[in-house]
Amino acid sequence: MMQRYDEEKLKRDTAINFGKPYQQCALSVMDTIADPDISFDENGICNYYYDYKEAAAKLPKPGQREEELDRLVKKIKEDGKGKKYNCIIGLSGGVDSSYVAYLTRKYDLNPLAVHLDNGWNSELAVSNIENIIKKLNIDLYTLVVDWDEFKDIQLAYLRASVVDIEVVSDHAIFSTMYKLSRQYNIPYILSGTNVVTEHTMPRSWLYSKMDFRNLKDIHNRFGKRKIKTFPTLPFWKFIYFNAVLRLQLISVLNYMDYNKKEVKKIIASELNWRDYGGKHYESIFTKFYQAYILPVKFSIDKRKSHLSNLIFSGQITKEEAMQELQLPLYKEDELAEDMSYVIKKFQLTQQQFDEMMKMPPQPHQVFKSDLGWKQQYLTLLERTAPIRRILKPK
Repeated sequence: MMQRYDEEKLKRDTAINFGKPYQQCALSVMDTIADPDISFDENGICNYYYDYKEAAAKLPKPGQREEELDRLVKKIKEDGKGKKYNCIIGLSGGVDSSYVAYLTRKYDLNPLAVHLDNGWNSELAVSNIENIIKKLNIDLYTLVVDWDEFKDIQLAYLRASVVDIEVVSDHAIFSTMYKLSRQYNIPYILSGTNVVTEHTMPRSWLYSKMDFRNLKDIHNRFGKRKIKTFPTLPFWKFIYFNAVLRLQLISVLNYMDYNKKEVKKIIASELNWRDYGGKHYESIFTKFYQAYILPVKFSIDKRKSHLSNLIFSGQITKEEAMQELQLPLYKEDELAEDMSYVIKKFQLTQQQFDEMMKMPPQPHQVFKSDLGWKQQYLTLLERTAPIRRILKPK
């Protein structure tokens, strides 16, 4: 029997479990269901609005963006002279990564695109990626993971009952891009992450994608196979790439006026790109995870954060966001089809999957982690920055 996401029931449960009535932000659609720890000012405006404003204030100013982007592009070209590639980009086929690929050619860069084939790509995603590579004439490196090994790690996360199952895919793609940066001596990775469309997100919804110790402990406890080929990034490798190779991750979309609707029009026209109907829905598993597992098991509807971010950046109105939230996360026939596909691909029975869904959520922090080490490392970098500037050769 399929469980259902009941928003009205969650409103009642919020009041019962957390001792406070349901409340929604006066400006956005973030509420006490999305984050029970959300706070509001005297005007009913939530803390996420102020978090966004603080992050947006740190971005290059409108009059400086083009100048700073030009400087950055020149630096990438200069450091890439004589090399086959001068930057690396991740390519999922989604809006952000597709537009980054488009920008690399617009600014006459020579990227190596990296794609993760984890067994969950939709046919539309494959088609979009093929169109992008062909239209832009860029090289593509596709990491095809060992499915049995990858499946075992994903199932370990389901059994562990932690929230961020997408760590498994994200860790693999980041690790692969780091490896290729060393192989081809490329110090720049251009990312599609940006403030204006995806800054707003409760911390409890996500976990660090780079914490290999956490991934390893979860898999050791709940996995059934050894990790042999899965790309990993242990802490010592993180230090090596950042401190020795000086690898730079650049959120290139933060250097421009990034409007999601306009970007979709551009990549549809220039790259023959077609929309998936949801953020990160290029992956069948990600669609099922975001539209079913998260809302049913964890009471998380990611549309609230995505839509709120667009409200904060002035790209949509609250009324438009409310209308979007009235739409079902899944059409009935699509849910049945995707659930059947996911369960079969995982080689589970319906009962086994239902039992996993009923298990109480567990925080990632109950498992081993290397985040403490990384924080100490970053603190050390901050303290020694003035000394390193003095000692830096001119």
